[in-house]
Amino acid sequence: MKLLALAGLVVFALTFATPATAGPFEDAESALERGDYVDALRSMRPLAEHGNVGAQYDLGLMYYHGHGVRQDYAEALRWYRKAAEQGNTKAQYNLGVMYAQGQGVPQDYAEALRWFRKAAEQGNVTAQGTLGAMYAEGQGVPQDYAEALRWYRKAAEQGHALAETDLGVMYAQGHGVPQDAAEAVRWFRKAAEQGHALAEYNLGVMYAQGQGVPKDYVQAHRWLNLAAARFLASENEQRANAVKNRDRVAAKMTPAQITEAQRLAREWKPTPPTSR
Repeated sequence: MKLLALAGLVVFALTFATPATAGPFEDAESALERGDYVDALRSMRPLAEHGNVGAQYDLGLMYYHGHGVRQDYAEALRWYRKAAEQGNTKAQYNLGVMYAQGQGVPQDYAEALRWFRKAAEQGNVTAQGTLGAMYAEGQGVPQDYAEALRWYRKAAEQGHALAETDLGVMYAQGHGVPQDAAEAVRWFRKAAEQGHALAEYNLGVMYAQGQGVPKDYVQAHRWLNLAAARFLASENEQRANAVKNRDRVAAKMTPAQITEAQRLAREWKPTPPTSR
């Protein structure tokens, strides 16, 4: 069995701005939240044109997703840039995503990295984790495991499940830090307890192989079973690996042990993230 690591940039969901003041912007934001895109656009555009940073961000989001307008990456990029240049970290992050994916602009990892860094340095936890991934993969910057570790840790210590998982992989593989299976297990567990499928899978593998923890087939089956159920439909390969390795573990277990592992998986509930 092998641990699964993330390959390349991971793009997170784009979300609407949080209303900060009462008035026209709050009304426009409410229209967005209830899905009244026509009303939202009518109210949002003049606010954005007059420099309201939240409106600029939301207008970019509407063009990105095609909410109330024809989907237009170039327009999304234009409005994200306006908000990003005013220091909005969500806009900075999303601008980085568009450069990394080549959406509305030629793909440019170096430019993506620049915007991710701006957001990360202001404390945006998603950008911090993504910046770590770019250093780990050498995208837009020479590969640098020490820098990857630094940014992963910043995000992981705020309870970011993906960064916790990536930090665990770094410890398991000895990238940028002495190899430490027990520390890898610690970070995998933090993310797995939040319901992160990749962390659940990796934690199951560690239990199956007795790396960083005593070998425990019941726990291995439990976590691999949870991972198999939580991988998305688009993650067919990861799901197949989880099922295959769960079944390999099951072949070494008694019927009573399998029943116990299934009970543990059935009764498990995710716990919310906490800052470390």
